[in-house]
Amino acid sequence: MAHNDLRDFVRALEKNKELKRIPFEVDPHLEITEFADRSVKTGGPALLFENPKGSKVPLLINGFASMRRMEIALGVDSVDEVAGRIAEYLEMRMPQGLIGKLKMLPKLAEMGSFFPKIVNGGPCKDVIRKDNFSLDEFPILHCWPQDGGRFITLPMVFTKNPDTGKRNCGMYRMQVYDGRTTGMHWQTHKQGADHYRKLLKEGKQARMPVSVAIGSDPATMYSAILPLPPDLDEMMIAGFLRGKPVEMVKSETNDVEVPANAEIVLEGYVELGEQRREGPFGDHTGFYSLDDDYPVFHIECITHRKDPIYATTIVGPPPMEDFYMGKAVERIFLPLMRLQLPEVRDMCLPAEGIFHNLMLVSIRKAYPLHARKVMHAIWGLGQAMFSKCIVVVDDDVDVQNVSEVAWKALNNIDPERDIQFVMGPIDSLDHASRLPNFGSKMGIDATRKWKEEGFVRPWPDVIRMTDDVRARVDQLWKKAGL
Repeated sequence: MAHNDLRDFVRALEKNKELKRIPFEVDPHLEITEFADRSVKTGGPALLFENPKGSKVPLLINGFASMRRMEIALGVDSVDEVAGRIAEYLEMRMPQGLIGKLKMLPKLAEMGSFFPKIVNGGPCKDVIRKDNFSLDEFPILHCWPQDGGRFITLPMVFTKNPDTGKRNCGMYRMQVYDGRTTGMHWQTHKQGADHYRKLLKEGKQARMPVSVAIGSDPATMYSAILPLPPDLDEMMIAGFLRGKPVEMVKSETNDVEVPANAEIVLEGYVELGEQRREGPFGDHTGFYSLDDDYPVFHIECITHRKDPIYATTIVGPPPMEDFYMGKAVERIFLPLMRLQLPEVRDMCLPAEGIFHNLMLVSIRKAYPLHARKVMHAIWGLGQAMFSKCIVVVDDDVDVQNVSEVAWKALNNIDPERDIQFVMGPIDSLDHASRLPNFGSKMGIDATRKWKEEGFVRPWPDVIRMTDDVRARVDQLWKKAGL
């Protein structure tokens, strides 16, 4: 079942013994990071810090930091259920005959319930402050020792496409410069950055309206990280995930709508052309991303609930909370990848690959150099274009078993023959690329090689025991007490 808001999610985590309340004082400067990092690395619970040092606002972290918590967040027994629902809609065809069409009506009506609903007010408007406010009131983390300052790390940043008026919601870190000013770290490939560039090019206005929501129901928060096509409304996808529309309310000082159930909303603008040094920041790569110039967000108004909860996360050496969020993305979006690449059977983004450094793909190989076709197709799929290394294996390899992939891939390849290098866009956080946002990528064809691919030797079988021997030894094994 969908959660109504963040505190509903907190109750669900607590009910499922997935939450630990921390009643004593802990410092948002480094100490909460150490708590959260230890917890996720040891399979510990989500943490609700009820008394963060220097603030009266409690702080929630690691709310998504396990597959079980992702299931609770999305209201499912398995994330694969969401993938199944997506596949069901993708496979929907209008049936022939009146009876068939009538049977489709409930499904079509359900699709209409995903779209966000504009409302006149909501809990995020409990307190409206256009003066006498400061970000210093919130327990914003200084995550790692060499960070450039405090960072808001789990924001839902809302902007509008200046050409179409359609909203976008992205998650971009925000370095706090002072009580009313932050950085806006939207990387060059992100939609927020695209909206900014369009306005800058038009030169018709000096400011870009932006509103930032912090804390909402988990499906809505999660939707901000999804790699969706441009102008596909994240709030519509949130409605799909939660099974009911997201209620949206207009900001007090601009025309940007935000979730009505948000805990905290920062309203303001980005001054076009203004930039300021941002970073360094201990990033999800496990390394510090370097400081660079980014736009500046000016806050004109803060609205919040009467007793808000500050939702946050940390990133760093994997696995962290973002790995589990990314793993759910992998499962949810597999049907969409298979819509364009039906030969793909499964994919895996290992924790050590931190999303864009390594993708493992199994395919049903149908023709020579089929693996090469799949590599290039993936490099042309949205944010999958950032995949630095793609390993393609046959469909009898379990790509969720990284050890099996390594064993079979390393045995199956002739490096000179089976490795391909290409140039293209690289994730902005990649510190090894020759230039920012530009570098090389590698595809590895670890499938069995065919005669048509120039391989004329016999391909050996994998060593396996016969089924009848395994069955007999199963009984003897139990008899031996093993």
